[in-house]
Amino acid sequence: MRCHPVKSVLWIFFCWGLALTCFSCAASRPPAPSGPSSSPGADAPVSSDPGAESSDWYDPFDDAAPSDAVSPHTPIADPLSGFNRAMFVFNDKLYFWVLKPVAIGYRTVMPTPVRKGIKNVITNFMMPIRLVNCLIQGKGAAAKAEVGRFLVNTTYGIGGLFNPAQNYPALNPPDEEDFGQTLGHYGMGNGFYIVWPFMGPSTVRDTLGAIGDWAANPLTIIRLSNADAGFLSESETAWIVRGVDTVNSASFRIGDYEALKEAAIDPYEAVRDAYIQHRNSRIAR
Repeated sequence: MRCHPVKSVLWIFFCWGLALTCFSCAASRPPAPSGPSSSPGADAPVSSDPGAESSDWYDPFDDAAPSDAVSPHTPIADPLSGFNRAMFVFNDKLYFWVLKPVAIGYRTVMPTPVRKGIKNVITNFMMPIRLVNCLIQGKGAAAKAEVGRFLVNTTYGIGGLFNPAQNYPALNPPDEEDFGQTLGHYGMGNGFYIVWPFMGPSTVRDTLGAIGDWAANPLTIIRLSNADAGFLSESETAWIVRGVDTVNSASFRIGDYEALKEAAIDPYEAVRDAYIQHRNSRIAR
């Protein structure tokens, strides 16, 4: 029996996620308390150093604290920091040596209206992922808005090339809904931070969530149904769509990563904190 390479990679990620989840729980156990508080009813002492970390044990699977979404230094367990920093350097070089030059060339030859049209088409095409996660989270209004936006943009927007639904507030749900957010919606914490090569920053929860998004992705359906685009196989079609989406998206964001990296004392920590705050804010809305 022939082993499908994409399924093999997903199984590797899944097994990684389970193993890392167990490791996170073991690595994050608190040390035994050194002694009782000076008074039974007193609050925990506050450090005079504003940069000092809290002595409270951080549960990596507990995102219940409302401050997580807004804290300038959102806590996240990072037991694989050595591996993560190596992957951060790898992705950084990949961006500056490959993706950025390609995106600059792409932006040079592709006018902004064309790039916006491609972005609109891909956003419209990926509607099933957002719809499924809205339904699982019980966001009925957002799910109806997704369907309405899809119908309007597919018809009046000529297959999603244009976005006439943006003129109707009721048809503008959030652009980001994924299974990682769904897991967070039902109380699963981030786990711990991990940086994947090519894919970038993630967490145990978001890595597991990527498997759910894979199942709802129309490109997966194309592959499983053995559909093709005539002269292209289903796998080639899927990879071309992913490649165009990556380069097209990067063409709108050239300079953002550079500005963050230049302003940060430690770019690795800056990207990590920005990612966690962004994900927590998405779950909290």
